[in-house]
Amino acid sequence: MTQVSITHLRQLIRTLSYAVSTHAADELEDDNLTILDLENVVLSGQIIERQRDRGTRETKYVIQGGTLDGTAAEVVVKVGHSGKLFIITVYVI
Repeated sequence: MTQVSITHLRQLIRTLSYAVSTHAADELEDDNLTILDLENVVLSGQIIERQRDRGTRETKYVIQGGTLDGTAAEVVVKVGHSGKLFIITVYVI
């Protein structure tokens, strides 16, 4: 399993090299968060867990950080085969 660093994930956010799943977009709305909040979680946070998907064998990363107003939240992401970041979900903790 190739280790992805938080620095690499932040670079993908900064260069807008990411896509947000429909599920994550729904969660943003449900928690009254914006895309800027999601970006800030990744830019201010740390990887707290690496998970291996049993079906696809891909590695998912759980990032814990803060929204723009400082609310603690987590974002679950993976790096796709194209190298683009895919936002799986986001939620307030």
